[in-house]
Formats: sequence, structure tokens, C-alpha cells
Amino acid sequence: QLQLVDSGGGLVQPGGSLRLSCAASGFTLDYYAIGWFRQAPGKEREGVSCISSSDGSTYYADSVKGRFTISRDNAKNTVYLQMNRLKPEDTAVYYCAANRIGKCSWRVSWYDYWGQGTQVTVSS
Repeated sequence: QLQLVDSGGGLVQPGGSLRLSCAASGFTLDYYAIGWFRQAPGKEREGVSCISSSDGSTYYADSVKGRFTISRDNAKNTVYLQMNRLKPEDTAVYYCAANRIGKCSWRVSWYDYWGQGTQVTVSS
């Protein structure tokens, strides 16, 4: 069965850090572009970061540039999202997603597989 499992969310104070993980089973992540998206209550799902399959190019939403870092560990078939200097406005459910096109996009429709989501809450 092909699936993504995202994990690592939690409650953190403003200025704190979390590392999200996206692990794949049933397929090899390095052939896919992997995106991280988030969705806050009452808002649309938005792209946060992405890493391409071909050359490992990385992309970030303006709101997280300089604070979030996406990376791959092909040996573990896992993609990570390191989130530093977290803000209350980062609070959302975070989802990882994989697209077989291999190129990054913020278009939700490009993605073939989705994780179940992990809650990130930034609050004092």
C-alpha cells in the first residue's frame, strides 16, 4: 500500500522549533517532488515548502523563508521540515504530499499522495 505518514507536530511556544517528518511506504520518495502544505481553521490549504526530485531544488513560501528548511534523507525514505522561530500564525495542520511529476508546485491538484496531517500549535 502506498502511503505517506507525517509526524512531529505539537504545541510549542513562540520562537520555538519543531521538526516534521514525512515517511513513505510502498514507494521511493526520491523520484517524487515533496511538498509541505498547511491549513488553518477557516482557511484554504497553502503551500509552505517543496523539494524537487531532479536536482533537489527547494522552494519556500514568503511567510516562512529564512525560518523553515526542507530536506531529504533518501536512505530513510523520509523528508523533513525543520521549523524555527515559530510564530502563532504558523498554527495549522501540516500535510506532506508527493507528486510523480517531480517538479515543485503550490497546486494541490499536482499531488498524488498525501499524509494524514500533523497539528502544529504555536502559543504561549
